[in-house]
Amino acid sequence: MTTSTYDPKITAVLLVDPYNDFLSEGGKLWPRAKPIAEEIGLLDNLRAIMRGAREAGLGIFFVPHRRWEPLQYKGWKYPTPYQQAGYDGQIFAKDTWGGTFHDDFQLQPGDILVKEHWGSSGFPNTDLDHLLRRHGYEKIIVIGMLANTCIEATGRIGMELGFHVTLVRDATSAYTHEAMHAAMNIDGPTYAHAILTTTELLAALRL
Repeated sequence: MTTSTYDPKITAVLLVDPYNDFLSEGGKLWPRAKPIAEEIGLLDNLRAIMRGAREAGLGIFFVPHRRWEPLQYKGWKYPTPYQQAGYDGQIFAKDTWGGTFHDDFQLQPGDILVKEHWGSSGFPNTDLDHLLRRHGYEKIIVIGMLANTCIEATGRIGMELGFHVTLVRDATSAYTHEAMHAAMNIDGPTYAHAILTTTELLAALRL
């Protein structure tokens, strides 16, 4: 892959699903993500990227999954196994601690909150594409959770829509090393224009 540059006028960071259930001790999904997250320094890397992106003047978009509510899939013909499991476990339940953003990843003035996505990708049935284009963003840096589901699906659809896509190897996590390997080394190169480490990304933001 060629070296990418990140003009703040056309570059946005998409922070996907920074919920307590994913990223905090006591979160419902944290025990599954924790081993790899701690191995790669996920939380520190996310903090560094968000800080670096704000300092560089990049756009900041929060891209949240649909929060759990009673009967949300009532009448659906084909909810996926992941959707059904999330429903059964009341993952990201609305108006609960687990369904709110991690303390270190809160909206700040100028940030953009995207409509909640129902499946894995942050694009279908949301306003993400519209908001990116209205603000003139052409490049997206996709970070957050999980590598092989929402990060991959958001990045892949972003590519299909014409965006330049960057993934960050150590700014996401998965439940298994196999899933991380597939997301970053097998699937990622088929759609992403750049796959960097946090250190590499921050260096590029300073160019």
